[in-house]
Amino acid sequence: MYQIVPVAPGESQLDGGSPLKKKRGYDGRPMVMAGMLGCVLVLAAVVAWCYYSASLRKAQLLKTELLGLNKDGFTIRNQAGAVIFTMAFRSGILDLDSCSKEQNILKCTRSNSGKLNFFIETVPLKDTVMCYRVRWEEQEDKTFVEHAMGCNGSHWYGGAELATQYWPIKIHGEEEPHPFITSDVYSKRNSFGGILERYWLSSNATAIKINDSVPFHLGWSEEDRTLRFQARYFDSPFRPAEGRPAFPELSYRVCVGPDVTSIHKLMVRRYFPKPIKVPSPEVFKRPVWSTWALHKSAITQEKLLQFASDITKYGFACSHLELDDRYTADYGEFDFDPQKFPNATGMFDTLREAGFQVSLWTHPFINYDSINFGTAVEKGLFVREPGGELPALVRWWNGIGGILDFTNIETREWYSSHLRLLKDRYEIASFKFDAGETSYLPRQFSTLVPLSDPSTFTRRYTEMAIPFSERAELRVGYQSQNISCFFRIIDRDSVWGYELGLKSIIPTVLTIGILGYQFVLPDMIGGNAYPNRTEGISGNSSLPNRELYIRWLELSAFMPAMQFSIPPWEYDKEVVKIAQKFTKLHETLVAPRVLELAGEVLDTGDPIIRPLWWIANDAEAAFKIDSQFLIGDDLMVAPVLEPGKKERDIYLPAGRWRSYKGEHFDKGPMYLTDYPVDLDEVAYFTWVP
Repeated sequence: MYQIVPVAPGESQLDGGSPLKKKRGYDGRPMVMAGMLGCVLVLAAVVAWCYYSASLRKAQLLKTELLGLNKDGFTIRNQAGAVIFTMAFRSGILDLDSCSKEQNILKCTRSNSGKLNFFIETVPLKDTVMCYRVRWEEQEDKTFVEHAMGCNGSHWYGGAELATQYWPIKIHGEEEPHPFITSDVYSKRNSFGGILERYWLSSNATAIKINDSVPFHLGWSEEDRTLRFQARYFDSPFRPAEGRPAFPELSYRVCVGPDVTSIHKLMVRRYFPKPIKVPSPEVFKRPVWSTWALHKSAITQEKLLQFASDITKYGFACSHLELDDRYTADYGEFDFDPQKFPNATGMFDTLREAGFQVSLWTHPFINYDSINFGTAVEKGLFVREPGGELPALVRWWNGIGGILDFTNIETREWYSSHLRLLKDRYEIASFKFDAGETSYLPRQFSTLVPLSDPSTFTRRYTEMAIPFSERAELRVGYQSQNISCFFRIIDRDSVWGYELGLKSIIPTVLTIGILGYQFVLPDMIGGNAYPNRTEGISGNSSLPNRELYIRWLELSAFMPAMQFSIPPWEYDKEVVKIAQKFTKLHETLVAPRVLELAGEVLDTGDPIIRPLWWIANDAEAAFKIDSQFLIGDDLMVAPVLEPGKKERDIYLPAGRWRSYKGEHFDKGPMYLTDYPVDLDEVAYFTWVP
């Protein structure tokens, strides 16, 4: 049964005159020395007082509002006087004699290594919010600028999608700063992911946003409990803007508010673009069915038609059917392989008659053996070698080829025109835009429009989805929050853990939600089912562990959208029944609330899937829980994410809640320990006004 856990003058000599005079002369010397010493002490006291007064004036000078500046860093305090933010200058120290204060700006012009332009400007935004604009710009040749942000015992969120995702951020080991650019974390697991922003948020209501102009590198130190923010051009893919010297500049803004939720709302409204529309409601309501995990690249016309037929046979709804890799003869072509798809036109006619809409997989690569490779070389459509003459060959997971240069208007039109032809010829619903990470660019490369920040390439690629955004799918994002399509988290392995496994889904969805991406498509239910990265495969079985699949399915039902690939009928009738139950629950309970929240995103940018601290920002427990989440403010979900478990501990924030079983809980906050959750259940609770 579960439980609720609330020195003395000398004598005169009278026997002779001369000796007496000598004695007096000798005795007078200490008095002279004492007088001289007294003068020295008085002078020293005056000097000390002057120095102390000057120090006081300097100390007062170097304070502004709640910020205190010293030679090797600065601190910010809250209204109660507690230090809530610290930043240490790691690459140099300020010459405080060069510092001055003009109204709300502290300025310094020298450091221990030479000239610089340093300032901190205080910018009050509201009665309860104070922001600080910080800039350290070297004026002489120097390799890098580095500041180290202390965690100060608080919990931090944001940054990037990662292969091993925790909520809040966990700092493990010592990591030298490396380029903060979009990468494919499925193949490069220690990199930053395909969705990232230069933004972090802490539980003590502090937020930091690194400026776009910074050649930004990120590292960390477990020993010091710091995040290392570094700006550099040396040994880096970043380049200075045209006409500017390669002097590194580190600039950012820090904002402090009354609570974590309100400061995040302010940051999102001021600094993140918003989507301009809500994608297709059908994708929110009904599952996407992908061919990938089941058939991989062995997909054929016959297999696709059978897949569609089985979806109908087993009574499942479908928003659209996603034809994944590989339907073309070579990578970089835009029509069907006639051997695998002998009658593509007829196939699509059959699918439409059966009520299916279809989307197609696409990517930014053209392999060297594709018929389009020569055309792209001739037209200058590829990212090029540094000299700018030859296309830069790149290796990706399906071979070697060129990567399209989306800074080139001609490339963008060529690529879009081929997608439009496919769409019109076969009445394609939309496209799954795969890849797009900066990590697939060569270390040295040239684009038609030079890129100071390599991740701008990712931004340009995401823009290709705009004409198809109703049902389009992207797996990358950088300053792309206004692209009104679904953002898919990177491929998952069919495992339980935090490294691209089931436990990583909630932390990842919460993280990219904090970064401003709300129309989230979790990866396929059960993961990719790769033989060497799948829990439970034995013998001739190619299926993930049955219990893992069910728990994955149940979690996905409470996400903004669901995506099947491994079909439930590959298991047994019970799994089919559970899948039918939760797809129905998603359509009737979850989707209506998600669509309502999706409309609000256009104005607010607030997350659809929210952390518990969104409504409980005064509760320490709420800052650490990574296995529960909110849909809006009034639906709280607590799935089982451990193997062999039919119970779990649940934290209920303060307020009145009703469980999915009809139980009422009025005396929050509270823990429900060992709360029973059967294999075919997810514990969820609704707010009772």
